[in-house]
Amino acid sequence: MESGLSQAFQEELTCFICMSYLTDPVTISCGHSFCRACLHLSREDSQLPVQCPMCREPSQQKGFRTSIVLKKLVSIARQANLMKYLSSEEHQCVTHKETKGIFCMENKIYLCHLCSDSHEHRGHNHCPTEAAAEGQMEKLLKQMESLWKKIQENEENLEAEKRLITLWKEYLIMRRNMIREEYRKWHAAVCEQEEQHIQHMINEGNRVLIKLKKSEAMMIQKNKQLRDMYQELMAMSQEPYVVLLQALDDILRRSESMQLSIPQGMKPELSALPMTGLTERFNSFKVYISFENIIAFHWKKNLFNVMRRLNLRPQVPHTFVDPVGWYSASWGSHSFISGKYYWEVDLKDTWDWAVGVCTISWFRNSTPELETKGAFLLFCVKEGSHYSLLTTNPVFCHYIEKPLGQVGVFLDCEAGYLSFLNIAKSSLIYKYPNGTFSDAVWPFFSSGKTVP
Repeated sequence: MESGLSQAFQEELTCFICMSYLTDPVTISCGHSFCRACLHLSREDSQLPVQCPMCREPSQQKGFRTSIVLKKLVSIARQANLMKYLSSEEHQCVTHKETKGIFCMENKIYLCHLCSDSHEHRGHNHCPTEAAAEGQMEKLLKQMESLWKKIQENEENLEAEKRLITLWKEYLIMRRNMIREEYRKWHAAVCEQEEQHIQHMINEGNRVLIKLKKSEAMMIQKNKQLRDMYQELMAMSQEPYVVLLQALDDILRRSESMQLSIPQGMKPELSALPMTGLTERFNSFKVYISFENIIAFHWKKNLFNVMRRLNLRPQVPHTFVDPVGWYSASWGSHSFISGKYYWEVDLKDTWDWAVGVCTISWFRNSTPELETKGAFLLFCVKEGSHYSLLTTNPVFCHYIEKPLGQVGVFLDCEAGYLSFLNIAKSSLIYKYPNGTFSDAVWPFFSSGKTVP
């Protein structure tokens, strides 16, 4: 009877996946329990919808809480096995014929009470064997949790790098077509500068692409290393306490060392190549814009933070610290519905800025920061130590160097498009497609300024 109860008890504390004692047990919605690590790995390999490995019931639960009762019962069973092992005649203290119930943390050896009080070990850090084993298990579980987070971080970086490679290829095609179209507006035939410009962009884009693929390869290699390490830690967690007490330090050091360097995605960027005569051609449409309507807002609620969150650039982290400061939003004294116009905006002393045009309906929106429909803007937003250039409608990230000094804005109401120029470089940042808008639009400018 006692043997049957013992066997039933043992089965209830066994993970269905690894067939070992439950390690950091978690219980999912259907009621079945598994090792946390086993469940992590099994779910990553599963197809949607995720199912219980035991009963196949759908289980979409993501956050897992440790089952405290099961963890305690497993601990009791493991401690009992440890003491049974140490109490056996062959493992008792040879000198004093006592159970080695004390563990020497310095020498990593088991001692009986009398040996621990001897001259040789008296000055060492000692701990009851069961408590020492529990301490080692907790160290291991914390290390596994830390490593799993690094695995997830690296996989997110890897997926982001893969998306970035695709976006980079698409951006090169878009920019090549945009530059070519701009040249053809002013030249009847293909000119030598156009071909040189396009070829330089292609060469630079390919060099960046090679670096992106190398970065991707590093992340793939790191992912394998981290997963192999996790498998090692997982195997160690399934070992008896007698092994865990003596063989854990080396694997913990290797795991900690491996987590120190997680590859980060690179920030690709094209240089802004000049287009001869670009600003001169637009100067014939130059007008003076008076930004008379100015509103100041606290930084915590503004369009720049919205754009950070809408930024589709995958390698930029989604969490950021808001700068402390204010921003001002202003629009021109009158709107445009016909004709062609060009103006320049000075960007000095600003860390974030937005230039472009907006419709009256967007102005009248009581919460314009919640959407950008009706706003055709070029944004420069700071994220950590990097700057990103984005345009709205739709939100689109531009992998071109940040303009310094002034930005030019060219508005063609007949064709319904808007262009942005880097004045210092005499280069084209972006041109909206023809027919982007047809309503009357107002010039818009917004900037952020830090608090002293």
